[in-house]
Amino acid sequence: MLALSGSQLAFAVDISKDERQSSYQLMTVENQAMQDDPNLNPAWFWVMDGQTLWKESSGKRAVSCSSCHGESGKAMAGVATRYPKIVQGRLRTLEGQINQCRVSRQDAKALAYESKELLALTSFVATQSKGMPIAVRETPQNSKDLKQGRQFFNERMGQLNLSCAQCHQDRAGLKLGGSLIPQGHPTAYPIYRIEWQTMGSLQRRLRNCMSGVRAKQFDYGSIEMAQLELYLMWRARGMTLESPGVRP
Repeated sequence: MLALSGSQLAFAVDISKDERQSSYQLMTVENQAMQDDPNLNPAWFWVMDGQTLWKESSGKRAVSCSSCHGESGKAMAGVATRYPKIVQGRLRTLEGQINQCRVSRQDAKALAYESKELLALTSFVATQSKGMPIAVRETPQNSKDLKQGRQFFNERMGQLNLSCAQCHQDRAGLKLGGSLIPQGHPTAYPIYRIEWQTMGSLQRRLRNCMSGVRAKQFDYGSIEMAQLELYLMWRARGMTLESPGVRP
């Protein structure tokens, strides 16, 4: 992959904070209502399943998430706004941290990415931060990973030779296939996507984009995925977390 110059990398943050918008603002009134009303939002089924899993004892140690963090999950308020972040010297996504807790604290197997269980637990944890501002910041510890994520966002890839920035920055607000191109801020993940008819993670959405430009997809749970997530969350810093989200 070609390295970008400093001026090219800086271009990725040219959308001012006042001009940023969530994809929620591009949805129809009907889809917005679906996200806003827990009685209409299908994502709440995953949240409720996550609440059940939160309280269930797992692994050889037979302990639950609630054993450490309390049954209500309120102790998780703000947690999802700070991931990905460096934990014990490694960059971790929220899903990665949940799996790390399962392995190290419960002596249980890590959950598969995009499994119903991992999506449910992630949705439950993320929902505790609903309405809070995304709080990812650049630090001496994450600066290298953030720089790499920024490079992934800017560099062209695949047979179509397109970058994330070319769609979600340079052409944001224009139409592609009759639909408005969003700015690409990850404010509502995991999301219930109507096209999928199920919940999905940000990594699933990113892999869809990579497939769309006919590029080799980053593996689920890879450092490359975490670095790109880090940059996207940093790019959306200060925006409101909407979990659990709905998208077309």
